[in-house]
Amino acid sequence: MKKRVTGIGGVFFKTKDPKASKDWYKKHLGFNTDDYGSTFWWKDKEGKDCSTQWSPFKEDTKYFEPSKKDFMFNYRVENLSELLKTLKDEGVTIVGEMQEYEYGKFGWILDNEGNKIELWEPIDKAFL
Repeated sequence: MKKRVTGIGGVFFKTKDPKASKDWYKKHLGFNTDDYGSTFWWKDKEGKDCSTQWSPFKEDTKYFEPSKKDFMFNYRVENLSELLKTLKDEGVTIVGEMQEYEYGKFGWILDNEGNKIELWEPIDKAFL
């Protein structure tokens, strides 16, 4: 079986005041924050640079819909288009269309409880 998820790409959560949350985490936990949150860098088993994003979202964001949860996980994957086809064939609900940016491809699915999951085929070098 081909690899599917290769790591955690991001942790996203709703908050009343994203700026205050970023400031708190920066002051008390040393997060290196920017407009989007904080990027954590690490190396995979082959020594390749990889990143995981931590991001607070405004509590009224529509980005997590149709999920009703206050959080969303982003998982790093290989070959997103192939994975989305396989997941669809397996009966997994696909949300929207795959999108492509200079930092990778994104797709969304729902898990067995209706939680929205973001799948990311990253281009980590775009952040270096």
